[in-house]
Amino acid sequence: MQNIHRLAIIALPAALALSACVTTRGAAFPDGSDVALGQKAYVDGPLVQPVEVLEDSRCPMNARCVWAGRVRVKMVWIRGNGQKQLFEATLGEPVQLADGQFTLESVRPEKMTNVTIKPSDYRFSFRFAGGL
Repeated sequence: MQNIHRLAIIALPAALALSACVTTRGAAFPDGSDVALGQKAYVDGPLVQPVEVLEDSRCPMNARCVWAGRVRVKMVWIRGNGQKQLFEATLGEPVQLADGQFTLESVRPEKMTNVTIKPSDYRFSFRFAGGL
């Protein structure tokens, strides 16, 4: 009986340490609420990565425009088997991805007439609706 207690005392910390590694590994990627270019994020299931702003023709918030403009972002979907698939996301327009709809919901910072947005300043929010 004493051997069982000794084994439990040794095995319990080892099991806890291993479970912490598994939990930490899954937490390495943020959710899809504040994602920078080049950063991978889990978005309600899929693992995605914005890689390039293809177009940012939004009307600056300190200007009057006839057209609201749009934002298009080149994206990578990283499948469970590691395969990468390119796709494009346009602000506010759902796109079919896997078994659901992927949407680029917001882009920050707001565009201004007198400020150039550097690629490193962009932050995106995404949503995925669907899945099993």
